[in-house]
Amino acid sequence: MKKYFFALISFIFCTVSVLAQQKKTSKIIIEHSDFIDRNQTEVPGAIIFTGNVQVLHDGVKISCNKAYQFESENYIKAFGDVKMNQGDTIFMDSKYAEYNGDKKFAFASGGVNMRSPDMRLVTDTVYFDRNIQQAFYNSTGTIYSGENVLKSKQGRFFMTQKKYQFTTAVTLTNPQYIMKSNHLDYYTNSGHSYVFGPTTITGKKDFIYTEKGFYDTKKNFAHLLTNSYIKYDTQIIRGDSLYYDRKREFSSATNNVRVTDTINKFLVSGHYAEVYRAKDSIFITKHALAVTLVENDSVYSHAKRMVVTGKAGSRIIRGFNDARFYKTDMSGKCDSIHSNELTGLTQLIKRPVVWNGESQVTGDVIHLISNNKTQQLDSLKVLTNAFITQLDTIWSYKNPTKPRYSQIKGVNLYGKFRDNKLYEVDLVKNTEKIYYMYDSDNYLIGIDKGVSSKIHLEIEDNQITSVTSMVKPESSSYPDKELPENARKLRGFIWRGDERIRTKDDIFPEEEKKIHEEILRKTGRLKTEPDKPMEPLKETLDYDKNNPKPKPPAGE
Repeated sequence: MKKYFFALISFIFCTVSVLAQQKKTSKIIIEHSDFIDRNQTEVPGAIIFTGNVQVLHDGVKISCNKAYQFESENYIKAFGDVKMNQGDTIFMDSKYAEYNGDKKFAFASGGVNMRSPDMRLVTDTVYFDRNIQQAFYNSTGTIYSGENVLKSKQGRFFMTQKKYQFTTAVTLTNPQYIMKSNHLDYYTNSGHSYVFGPTTITGKKDFIYTEKGFYDTKKNFAHLLTNSYIKYDTQIIRGDSLYYDRKREFSSATNNVRVTDTINKFLVSGHYAEVYRAKDSIFITKHALAVTLVENDSVYSHAKRMVVTGKAGSRIIRGFNDARFYKTDMSGKCDSIHSNELTGLTQLIKRPVVWNGESQVTGDVIHLISNNKTQQLDSLKVLTNAFITQLDTIWSYKNPTKPRYSQIKGVNLYGKFRDNKLYEVDLVKNTEKIYYMYDSDNYLIGIDKGVSSKIHLEIEDNQITSVTSMVKPESSSYPDKELPENARKLRGFIWRGDERIRTKDDIFPEEEKKIHEEILRKTGRLKTEPDKPMEPLKETLDYDKNNPKPKPPAGE
C-alpha cells in the first residue's frame, strides 16, 4: 500500500512539473506564411517566413511581411508593416519588432504607433513587458488622449491601471492650457493628472505653479498643495491648499492664504478664501485682512468676514462682524465697514469709533471720504449723535489714574483733512462742550463749558487748538477748582480707549489671534515663519512681484 502511495505522489509531482514547464515554455506559433525558407545560410539558426506572416503566442497576435523564428530560443524578429495586438486592449504598429516567448517581452522600433481604446502613443522605440503589463520608451514620444497631447523624453505605461508615468520634461497640451512638469502621472481613461516637483500650467487667462497637485483634464479642476499659487493678470493667489475650477473661473484657498495685486498695491490674507475671477470677487475669513498702500503708508482692515469686489479703481471692500482698520495716524472699529474706491467713501456702520491721535470720534454712522485721484483723506462725516473726545494729555500724563477729557458733541459732525491729517471740524445742532484751555506754557487757564447751535474746532498735530461756539452760544469759563467732577462729563460720554487699535498687530481681536496661532501650529509655521501679511505691504508686494515663479520644470 505504501508503495502505491509513493507512486501516486511521484506521478502527481511529475505531472505538475510537466504542466508548469509547458506553461513556462509555451512556444511561439507561426499560423500562416506565404513562403518558408529553412536555408541556414542567410540567418543561421532561424526559419525565415515571408509574405503575410501571422504569429500567435499566449493571446498576442503579430503580423508582418517577414519574420525570423529562432525555435530553440522561442524568439522571433519581425520586419515590415509589423502589427502586434493583445486582445482588444493594446495595438502596436512599427517597422521592426522582436518578441521573446519565454520572457514575454517585446521590442518595437521605427515609427511605433501604440494604441488602446483611450490613447495613442507615437514614438521611435517601445519596450513591452507582458508579465507586468508595462510598456516604456526612452526616445521622445507623443501621446494623444482625448483633447490632451503629451510629449516627453521618456515614459512608462501601466496597462492595468491605464496610467502613464513621466519623470523627465513632459509637456501636456490642452486647448485651454499647457502643463509642464518633470514628474507627471497621467490616467488615460479618466484624464486625471498627478504632478510631483516643479510644475507649471499656463492658460490663456491664468498661470499656475505647484510642486504637488492634481488636475482633472476632463472636468478642468485642480487641487494644488506644496508651494502652489495661481496668477490672474496682476493677481497672485497663494495658500497651503488651493482648489481651482477653470470652467467657473473659481479658486478657493485654505490655510496661510494671501491674495496680492502687485500692480494695484493691494493684499488680502487669511486662512480661507474664495476668488471668482469673472466677478472680480474675493471672499476671505479666518484671520481676514485687507491691506492697501496709500502714499507708502499701509492701511490695514479686518473683519471676521471680508468681501472684495470690483476691479482696481472701482474696488469695494466690505467687512462684517467686528470690523477694524489701522493706519499710522488713524484707527477705528465698528460692526461692519463698507469702502468704495470709486467714490472714495468708507462707511463705518453700527457703534463706530475713530481714533486720531488722542482724539476719539463716535456717532451712529461715520463716513471717511477720500480724494480718489490723490488717494488722500479729504473729509469726515459723523451722522447723528456725533461726539468728539480728546484726552487732556497735560493733566492725564501727570495723573494717569484720574484722566480727564475735553468733550464736544452735536447731532452731526463735519471734518476736513489736509495731508491726511484732520485740521478743522464743525459740529452742528444742539452742540455742547467741555474744553480744558491751556496757555503757551501749558498752564490751565480755565474750563470752557457751554451750549450753542454750532461749534468750530481748529486742530493741529491731532490736538484741538481752539474751540469756537457759534449761533446762540451760552458758555462759561470755570477755574479748575470751581467745576465739580460730576459736571465734567457730557451726557453720552464714553471713553473707549481700552479698545483703541494702537498698532497693526492690535487689529485682530484675541479670538482671531487664537485661530491664527492654532492654524500656524497645525501647519508647522508657528516658529519657522513670520506673519507675512503683517509685514509692510510694500515689502510683501515687492516679494510677490520679484518672485512670482519658483524654479520651473527642467527642459523649459
